Amino acid sequence: MDANDIKIDAYSEIRGKAIQFGIKRISDIILSIIGILILSPIFIILWAWIKLDSKGPALFKQVRVGKDGKNFTILKFRTMVVSAESKRELEIDPENMDNFVFQSKSDNRVTKSGKFLRKTSLDEIPQLFNVLKGDMSIIGPRPEIPDVVKYYPESYYQRLLVLPGITGLAQVNGRGEIELGKTVYYDLTYIKKFSLILDIKILFQTVVKVFKSEGAF
Repeated sequence: MDANDIKIDAYSEIRGKAIQFGIKRISDIILSIIGILILSPIFIILWAWIKLDSKGPALFKQVRVGKDGKNFTILKFRTMVVSAESKRELEIDPENMDNFVFQSKSDNRVTKSGKFLRKTSLDEIPQLFNVLKGDMSIIGPRPEIPDVVKYYPESYYQRLLVLPGITGLAQVNGRGEIELGKTVYYDLTYIKKFSLILDIKILFQTVVKVFKSEGAF
C-alpha cells in the first residue's frame, strides 16, 4: 500500500472520462441543493446548539487546497474551542510524510457538541455549500491544508487532479486517525479507477459508516 507506486495518466484517466466527470458535476449540484433543502432544519438546530455550547461562531472556516492546487475556504460546523487553531501544533517530518496523522482521539480542544458532531459526521453538512459552489464534490480525495501540502512528495500532488470530496475512498476505509500515506493511497486509487458506479458504492458505504459511527471522533 504505497502511494508512490501509483502513477495517474491525466490524459486517459482524467480527460478521457470527461463525460463521466461532467455527469458527476451535474449530480453534485442536484444532490447538494436537495441536501441543503432537506437538512436545513437540522442545520438551524445544530447552529443554535453550537452557539449555546461554547463561545464563538457556529461555522468553522479553514483554507484547504483544491483541484489544480487552488486554495478555497472549506465550511464545517465548529467542533473545537475558538482558540484551537492557535493551539494547534503540527508535528510534520518532511522525510516521513507517509506516517503523518492530522487528527487525534485525545484532542482536548473538542467541545461537547463537537464530539457528537464528529461522531455522526454532521459537522460536514456545511460543505454542501462548497459542493454547490464548485470547490468540492460529494465524492473525492480528502482536502488538505496548505501547511501539509507544501511538504508533499511529487506523487502526492496527483491528489489535486480532481475536486476534493466530502467523502471518498479514503474516508470509508478509515475515518479519523489514518496515516497520510494510506489516505493518499486510497485517494489516488479512487482517481485512477474513477467511475460513476464507484461513486455510488462509496456513497452507500459512507451512509453505512455514518450510521454505525465507525472510525469517527
